[in-house]
This record gives sequence, structure tokens and C-alpha cells, in this order.
Amino acid sequence: MKLIECPRDAWQGHHPFIPTKKKIEYLNKLLQVGFDTLDFGSFVSAKAMPQVSDTAAIIPKLDLSTTSTKLLAIVANERGAMEACAFEQITYLGYPFSISETFQLRNTNSSVEESLQRVDAIQSLCIKNNKKLVIYISMGFGNPYGDLWNPDIVLHWVKKISEYGVKIFSLSDTVGLAKTDDIKSLFKHLIPTHPDLEFGAHFHTKPEEWKAKIDMAYDAGCRRFDGAMLGYGGCPLAQDDLVGNMPMEKLIDYTTEKNEYALLNLKALSDAREMFLHLIR
Repeated sequence: MKLIECPRDAWQGHHPFIPTKKKIEYLNKLLQVGFDTLDFGSFVSAKAMPQVSDTAAIIPKLDLSTTSTKLLAIVANERGAMEACAFEQITYLGYPFSISETFQLRNTNSSVEESLQRVDAIQSLCIKNNKKLVIYISMGFGNPYGDLWNPDIVLHWVKKISEYGVKIFSLSDTVGLAKTDDIKSLFKHLIPTHPDLEFGAHFHTKPEEWKAKIDMAYDAGCRRFDGAMLGYGGCPLAQDDLVGNMPMEKLIDYTTEKNEYALLNLKALSDAREMFLHLIR
């Protein structure tokens, strides 16, 4: 199992502003843990997401010398992608492609069709700058706005976007609506149909629903999972009430249950957890 820790998703909607120095200390501790990837920041509008406005200032202070953990930054348009590509420390650019027209407008101020054009431009930048693009299929399991959703819509957009050469897709349960049958069905269709692509799960979940969601995705062949310390955070642009992220602690326990042993530094993990509790107080 690949574990992607997402402090960016945990704190992007948090108020007040967390001092940059404290973020750097926390991120450096997370880099010691041994996660596959750290979703650490965003190159997006500072007005829309002030908490991540210091991403560029953070990068030079991150110690990547003794870790294999790779950095992922979220971008919302070509401008943000160009900024992210300027940093050789970043391996992945993540772009939220919503299959809900309403959320695409709320999240990136573009229509779905305009968003597809952005995917094309961002993928071109990634190829030119030796980066990898991760497409997050936002509202991948439904939406709270009444926009049409069904599994065929997800399959259509994955196929369409893969034609641009994108190889990594993460299905996002943006507001925690995913039904277990839909999770199983989507991954069971996508993974065998696209053996050359990597599929992940970015779940937002209520505490009592986390395991059922992971079970369905894992049993259908998914091995890439996003989480955040203590299950904190959510997307502030999706709806007023945030639905927390998948707790990273639960994912780590799950790797043991499935004999998917992750080589993690548990002391660093414990220290990071304590640091995070102080950050959000």
C-alpha cells in the first residue's frame, strides 16, 4: 500500500494562520516518517486559500536529504503549475478535476470543459519539467448539489483524461458521500480496464465509516490511499460543514491488518502527531 499523507488538506481551511516556521518544523518531521508521498502545499489563490499562501517559502526549508518521501503540490490552473514546476524538489502536481460542474466552478472557477483544457496545459508543463500529474476526480462518488452523477461519468472522464498521457488518478470522496457499492464498482471497473494507470482513493469520511470505505477499495484492488493525521480537515470550498479526511492512523493500522507492512518511523510518527495537535489548537 502507498500511503500519501496530506497535511495540506488538513490545514488548508484552518483558521487562524499557522506560522510558516511551525509548518516547516511539522513537515520536516513528517518527512522522517517514511510516507510514500507528502501532499504538503498548494500553488493556488492566496485569497481563496490563505493558509497555503506560504508554500513557495516552505520548500527551500524542507530536508529531503535523508528521506525517500516525494512531494506533491496542488495546483488549480496553468499559472500555479508553472510556479510549482520551478521547484525541482516537487515530484508530483495534483489537479482537482471535478465531474460536478457546480464544484468545478466553486473550486477552480472554471467549467468542466475549461478544466479539461487546463489538464492539457498542466500535463504539457509536467512533461517539459519532468513532473508527474496526479488527477483528483473530485466529487468522484457523488455531490451535494444535485448535479448528475453515475459511475459511467467517472469512467468517461478517466478515459478522456488518460488520453493526455496522465497515469495517476485518485478518486475523491470530497464530501463523504461515497456508498460502499459504488466504491467497489468503480475500482473493479477501472483497475482491470486500465492496467497501465495507477488508481488511488482520497476519502473524506465520518469516523464510523472509514473502514467500510477502505475495505471496498482495497478488495477491488486499490493500493494507493490518502490520509491526514487525526482525520483533520476537508475542503472548505465544497460545503459549509467540513467532512474530515481519512485518519492516517487508521490507514497505518490497516496496513498491519492486511500484512501490507509500511516501513515507517513510528517514533517520528508519534512526534508528528503531538506537533500537529499543537498546530491546530
